[in-house]
Amino acid sequence: KFTCRTRFEKNRLVEAAEDAHLKHEFDADLQYDYFNAVLINERDEKGKFLDLGKEFILVPNDHFNNLPVNISLSDVQVPTNMYNKDPAIINGVFWSESLNKVFVDNFDRDPSLIWQYFGSAKGFFRQYPGIKWEPDENGVIAFDCRNRKWYIQAATSPKDVVILVDVSGSMKGLRLTIAKQTISSILDTLGDDDFFNIIAYNEELHYVEPCLNGTLVQADRANKEHFREHLNKLFAKGIGMLDIALNEAFNILSDFNHTGQGSICSQAIMLITDGAVDTYDTIFAKYNWPDRKVRMFTYLIGREAAFADNLKWMACANKGYFTQISTLADVQENVMEYLHVLSRPKVIDQEHDVVWTEAYIDSTLADQGLVLMTTVAMPVFSKQNETRSKGILLGVVGTDVPVKELLKAIPKYKLGIHGYAFAITNNGYILTHPELRPLVLRVISDFNNILV
Repeated sequence: KFTCRTRFEKNRLVEAAEDAHLKHEFDADLQYDYFNAVLINERDEKGKFLDLGKEFILVPNDHFNNLPVNISLSDVQVPTNMYNKDPAIINGVFWSESLNKVFVDNFDRDPSLIWQYFGSAKGFFRQYPGIKWEPDENGVIAFDCRNRKWYIQAATSPKDVVILVDVSGSMKGLRLTIAKQTISSILDTLGDDDFFNIIAYNEELHYVEPCLNGTLVQADRANKEHFREHLNKLFAKGIGMLDIALNEAFNILSDFNHTGQGSICSQAIMLITDGAVDTYDTIFAKYNWPDRKVRMFTYLIGREAAFADNLKWMACANKGYFTQISTLADVQENVMEYLHVLSRPKVIDQEHDVVWTEAYIDSTLADQGLVLMTTVAMPVFSKQNETRSKGILLGVVGTDVPVKELLKAIPKYKLGIHGYAFAITNNGYILTHPELRPLVLRVISDFNNILV
């Protein structure tokens, strides 16, 4: 009953978002003010409200841990690295305004609901009820909804990924720093349903983790952090032999797929380099054509574009995407582009799959103690006839569900005197169990207490 009710609420959000987008045409000259969650109720030195910081009534609500919220309206958070008046942002915020009524109706139908939201593929995040977001001590809000596990799981199918990074002599200095940050950002976009490995190459192949030679590992938090630590050991020297690296990547993906392990779904090679002297079409003809089951995503590091044509060809010939990253500030937004490509098959087939994340502790409710949460989410697609064949993902809708609400649905009287119910995710993570006791470590320093 609980699952059906939640799915009904999700479907209403998906339908409302897709219908709203269908009615609205993109307008580069659109002028529209919205409630920016960071700027609301902020005034300048003359006492006037800041631009996009209009008055937004906030009242403490015990259902939301006494946080000041507005249960009549949602507001919008835009990542710090994005311009909050970009035409794409303004248009998206404008048509997604229709979700306000659905948010409120859902909350009226089911008062047990807490946060409802829409994460846009453009980067903005519409949240209900509306709440004020506070930046950190550096004035930065690093949150980007597209990096969140619920967004990635709903937007794309599970995938096997091999990341190839060029560590030849030409990658010294800033280029290698950008390359490492690009790898880290790619890892941020991988979830527990995905499998990966990282190979550095020059004249030879260098597995970032030598113990995992020739295989892929699950992209869980521990594995990703382990690989990040090993990225610091990379240094640039020698000549880049991309053909050796491509052969290895295709062999790994093929062998791993035949084992029946991994995602058994999408496969991709991420190539991070400052150039390629050839198109390597003979390698692609041997391993990937004509079916092109492995997508190729190429990231050109640096401002020079001498080898851009080769990398573009490699990506386009293998159903992938090419992008150039010149500075550290360019990394995150350029890495995100590959998610749009991998979401196309799901969008074209209109697969509104429902995903549930593993249990986690919600930071906004932490004052109540250890409040376990899970998130249920669904993708939102463009319904416009002229764009349907292109497979355009609009974003993902989601809502947080306290695990205690799931426990209420368990028919305890049917389980017997010693029986109990528990739930695990498809990746083996415990969602709920009577003996589940989340481990919280308190590290005491001279300055503050840190909750890990």
